[in-house]
Amino acid sequence: MALVIPINVVDSCKKDKKSIMENKKIISVAIIEDIKEIAYNLKDIINDDELMTCQNIYHNGEEALTFLPKMNPDLILIDIGLPGISGIETIVRLRTMLPETQFCMFTVFEDDDKIFRSLAAGAKGYILKNSAPYDILNSLKELYKGGSPMNPTIARRVIDSFTNKSSTNQKNLDLPLSKRELQILDKLSQGLLYKEISAELGITVGTVKQHIHKIYYKLEVNNKTEAINLYLRR
Repeated sequence: MALVIPINVVDSCKKDKKSIMENKKIISVAIIEDIKEIAYNLKDIINDDELMTCQNIYHNGEEALTFLPKMNPDLILIDIGLPGISGIETIVRLRTMLPETQFCMFTVFEDDDKIFRSLAAGAKGYILKNSAPYDILNSLKELYKGGSPMNPTIARRVIDSFTNKSSTNQKNLDLPLSKRELQILDKLSQGLLYKEISAELGITVGTVKQHIHKIYYKLEVNNKTEAINLYLRR
């Protein structure tokens, strides 16, 4: 005998499933990527997940700065090597306009300088473009939940950096600099620009320049390279 399920039971199950989906927060994602094929493939991957949606793609930082503040997405996936304004600089500017949005780098670069400049600018995650679609989706969900998704090799570099930095800080206790001057010198050693340091520390570019002038004077050096070398070698 065939099993017959009453219509009212079927309808009830459909309603329950619909109710569950409606109660789930759909994560909105925006993409800033200059290579169109990559951008639209990434959009398709995101939209195939029932918990995420991506409707906004921008191919340079200028477009993103113009339109994204009106969109207010939950997450922004951004490439570093954008034409014009870099991905790192774009994050610095967007953070002031989108304080609740989480940023994640999506790039081919694995060198330490770009990793740490991205994190200093405000990126909370760092995903490589050769990552599998499954890993990309999981990373975005982790980011939304408050995590900091990174490829294992990137995470290891970050940990190693903190270990080395702890040793360096101990060696620099005898430098004749104030706490703020040491902060700025540390940012310089990471490769940050004056305006990026300004945004990171919440001070004006003019104030950053004043501190740097004092750093040169106190360390008896003539330029940034000499100051950074002294900072790292002490």
